Amino acid sequence: MFHILVVDDDKNTRLLMRAILEAEHYTVSLASNGLEALAMLEAQHIDLVLLDVMMPRMDGYEFTRELRAARNDLPILMVSAKQMPADIKQGFIAGTDDFMVKPVDEEELLLRIRALLRRARIVSERRIVLGSGADSIVLDWDSLSVSRAGETQELPQKEFQLLYKLLSYPGRIFTRIELMDEIWGADSDTGWETVTVHIGRLRKRFEGWPEFEIVSVRGLGYKAIRHDGGAK
Repeated sequence: MFHILVVDDDKNTRLLMRAILEAEHYTVSLASNGLEALAMLEAQHIDLVLLDVMMPRMDGYEFTRELRAARNDLPILMVSAKQMPADIKQGFIAGTDDFMVKPVDEEELLLRIRALLRRARIVSERRIVLGSGADSIVLDWDSLSVSRAGETQELPQKEFQLLYKLLSYPGRIFTRIELMDEIWGADSDTGWETVTVHIGRLRKRFEGWPEFEIVSVRGLGYKAIRHDGGAK
């Protein structure tokens, strides 16, 4: 069961968030400011932080910077009444993973939490599983392999990293430049055409695998679509 820490200086907001999350069977702890939250993180395991921005003693921006400076990659979802683009930008610069403006839609909040927890699990386990049972597909980062029903393909490093990135965020569009910077590095002398070449190789390699596909989005880039019942 996932454990979520709600950090907000407004008592009513804390209680409301706890009720919403506990109804979805999450374990919930509460803190009224960043300092209190940091102390709680040292005392117990937390899977995600739901974080207000404007709080006394230590606000959400400072809390996030402290966490990231300590190389803590705990998923953080900022939820704030601050809605100016500069405020949201400041949150992402500090290191938050997502940002929502109050008042929030409960269903959207829960969807974003699930997405963040899923991505955190992918990072910690270093593997992606598509489907279930004997026919499930497993992407294993450590072996650079993709397996299904006894069949295993070991991919070249860049091909594997590209597929892993796309399937970590199914439905999200990545530009060629984003993928170049992520996989080859911003300082690489390789042109963006390399991405197109590697996408072509992946499509050829997995053309008989109906569980997923890589789709070109005209004028933008690429996205992965899952057909195994997972996120699209």
